[in-house]
Amino acid sequence: MVIETMMEEKLSYSETARRFEINDHKQIMAWERIYLTEGPEGFAIERRGRSSTGRPKKLPKEVEEDLLSEVQRLRAENAYLKNLQALVLENERRRQKKPR
Repeated sequence: MVIETMMEEKLSYSETARRFEINDHKQIMAWERIYLTEGPEGFAIERRGRSSTGRPKKLPKEVEEDLLSEVQRLRAENAYLKNLQALVLENERRRQKKPR
């Protein structure tokens, strides 16, 4: 209601703060930002305190399956490359030990 009144009557932040007996006009600026980006529905969201890092949002099942298969593929590729590197190093050691 504060922001809508301010916009309808073309009031400044300070004038709006005085009219609605709000101590800090910066609060009105914050409310205006919410109103302009999210509309009146933006005020239904609880905004006090720190935001929760909490649990990650649940991904759609298809996306989750794709990611799991990608992780499995990358793990297999990583294991293959480690084995290949070990074989190459072993080959180099054998060559160095052979008398010429």
